[in-house]
Amino acid sequence: MSDVLKRVQELPWWREQIVPGGWRTFPAREAQFSDDTPSLLRVIQEALRRSHGIERLYVHQVMAICAFQRGKNVVVSTGTSSGKSLVYQIPIACSLLQASTSSALCLFPTKALTQDQLLSMQKFFSHVSGIENAEIFTYDGDTPKEERRDIRERVRILCTNPDMLHQAILPSEERWRRFFHGLRVVVLDELHVYSGIFGTHVALILRRLRRLCAALGNHTVQFISCSATIAEPQNHFSQLLALDPGTIHVVQEDGAPCGQKEWAIWNPPLIDDKEPGHGRVSSYTEVSRLFRYLIQQGIRTIIFAKVRRTCEIIVRQIREDLLHDGQADLAARVLAYRSGYSPEERRALEKDMASGHLLGLVATSALELGVDIGVLDAVILFGMPYSFASMWQQAGRAGRRRKDALVILLGEPFPLDQYYMRHPELVFHGTHAPLWLDTSNELLLEKHILCAAHEVPLSEDDTPYFGEHCLDICHRLLDRDEQGFFFPRESAFNNPAAEISIRGARQDTYRYLDAITLSLLEEVELERVFFEAYPGAVFLHQGTTYVCQEVQHEHRRAYMLASRVSYHTRPRDLTDVDACQVWRLRSLEHVQGHAFYGKVDIKNLIWGYYKVDRRANILDMVDVDAEPMRSANKGSMQQQRFMLLSMPY
Repeated sequence: MSDVLKRVQELPWWREQIVPGGWRTFPAREAQFSDDTPSLLRVIQEALRRSHGIERLYVHQVMAICAFQRGKNVVVSTGTSSGKSLVYQIPIACSLLQASTSSALCLFPTKALTQDQLLSMQKFFSHVSGIENAEIFTYDGDTPKEERRDIRERVRILCTNPDMLHQAILPSEERWRRFFHGLRVVVLDELHVYSGIFGTHVALILRRLRRLCAALGNHTVQFISCSATIAEPQNHFSQLLALDPGTIHVVQEDGAPCGQKEWAIWNPPLIDDKEPGHGRVSSYTEVSRLFRYLIQQGIRTIIFAKVRRTCEIIVRQIREDLLHDGQADLAARVLAYRSGYSPEERRALEKDMASGHLLGLVATSALELGVDIGVLDAVILFGMPYSFASMWQQAGRAGRRRKDALVILLGEPFPLDQYYMRHPELVFHGTHAPLWLDTSNELLLEKHILCAAHEVPLSEDDTPYFGEHCLDICHRLLDRDEQGFFFPRESAFNNPAAEISIRGARQDTYRYLDAITLSLLEEVELERVFFEAYPGAVFLHQGTTYVCQEVQHEHRRAYMLASRVSYHTRPRDLTDVDACQVWRLRSLEHVQGHAFYGKVDIKNLIWGYYKVDRRANILDMVDVDAEPMRSANKGSMQQQRFMLLSMPY
C-alpha cells in the first residue's frame, strides 16, 4: 500500500495533501499461538478444523477460554478481526455438550450484527458432533409472531439485542422460564457500545437478568464480553454487570496476525496558495478523487461519513464524476450504506460487497461494527470521527485476514479537523476516553425497578443489584405486603418495559415514496421528517436526487420526485417551546432566571428554505407555507418530564 501512496503523488492533482508527519507505517504482526491448550473435547477440536481450518488457537483465545473454564467472567479487549467470536462460541459449545438443559444468550447491539453472528455460529456448530442440530435462533422485532412460541420452547442459543431482552423477554419470564433456568453463558458483544444513557439502560437490564436467574435458583451464569480496545475494560465490565472485579478476567494481549497498515493524514489543498483566505478545495471533490483512483486500481474501499446526508452527498459526487469520465460501469458499483434503508436493502448491500460485486461503499457508523462485508483494502475517514474508539474501529475494517491495508483520514474545513491536521501526532497517539455509566441515576432506576417488580417482586435483598436508592424508590412507587415484598400498584402499567425506550424517545415514522412509482424509498423518524420533508426540499437516496412534492401528515407519507438539480436545501425553521404545565419552579443562583420543571408543548415550523450549492454558498431563499408539526407531551413514561431554563437576554 505504500506504493499506492507513492503513485498518488505522481498524479496531476497532487499538491502535498499529506500533512507533515502525517504518513505512518504500522508493521505487520505475526500470529502468536499459546503453548497452553484449553481442555477442549475432541469433537470441538474437530469442529474447529472442519469449519475454520484451525489447528491452534491464538494466545488471547486460549487465555479467555481457560479463564472461563476456571469459572471467571471474561472480557476480551483486542483489535478488530482478531477471532473474538470463537472466544464465546467454544465455551457455549462446551456448555451445551455438558448438559442437555444448558442454554446461552448472545446480545448484539444491532440487528445486522445479530444476523451476521447467527450465520457464524451456525457454521461452527453444524460441525460439532452431538449438537450439530442445536436450536440457534434470532429473536428481534422482525421475528414473525407465529414463530415466537416455537422459538421459546426449543431455543438453546438465543441471539437478540438489549431492546428485545428488555421489552419482550424479561417481562415474559413465565414463557422463558425453561431458558432462564438452564442459562449458563451470556455473551455481550461490542462492549464499547454500551456507554452513556444507552449503556446505563443496558446495565440496569442486565441487573434485571441476573436477578431473575437468581430468583429461579440459577446461580451459575457466566458472562463473556468482546470489545475493541477500550480504556479500563475491567472497571467498565464490572460496572455494567454489577460484578465483583475479582470475578473478572481481562484479556488484552492480541495474538491475531495482521498485515502492514499505511496511515495518511490528508488535508485538501488551498484553492490559492497565495490567498489562504479563499479556503481549501472542497472535501467532497478531494474524497471523490481519492476514492475513484483507488477503485480504478482494483482497491476495494469504504468511506466512513459521520451523518446520513454527508454519506449521500459523497455518493452523488463520486457517481457524477465517474459518469463524467465515461465510467458508468464503475458508477453502478458504488453505493451508500446507512440507517434508514430497509433491512432487505442493507442485507443485499452486505451480500454484494462481500461477493465483490460492489467495488466500494460510502457508509455511516452503521457499518462500524463487525458485519462481514468481505475483505476491504482501504478505508477513508471523511472528517475526524467523534471518538478515537470509532476511529480505530472504522480503520480496522480494512486489512483483515493478514492483508495489507491503507487508511486515509481526510480533513474537513472545520476547526476541530484542522487542529488535527496541524497536529497529526495526536491522531496516532490519541487515547481512548473512559466509557461512563450512571447506574445511580434515579430517573432511570425508577423505570427499571418498576420493570423488575413486574418480573419478580422486589425485596431488601435486591439492593446489590440496584444500589442504595433501591429501597427508597420501592417505598415511593410500589406496594409492600406483610412479608416485606414490593409489588406493582394496581394503577401501574401492565408492562412498564413496553413504555420505556432505551435508545431515546420512541417515535413514529414517515414513509418516503417515489412520486411516480409509489415504491418505498425509506422509513424515516419523525424528528428527521421535519427537517427533510417539506415542499421543495432536496432529498438524496443512493446518490439520486429527489425533490419533495407533498407531505401528508395524516397518512405519514412524503412523495419524492427524482429530479436533476445542482443544489441542496437547508430549512429555515422555528421551534417554539411553551411550558403548558409547571410542576416545580426554582430561581437560579448567581444569575437572574428560573428553572421550570413540568410539561411542555413543542411546535416546529418550516417557513422557508435556502438553496445551497456544493461550496455552501446560498443561491436563493424560498418561502414555504407548511403546517406546524407539534411534539406534545402525551404523558408516556419517556415524555412526561421536561426542564426549561428562562434566562435574561
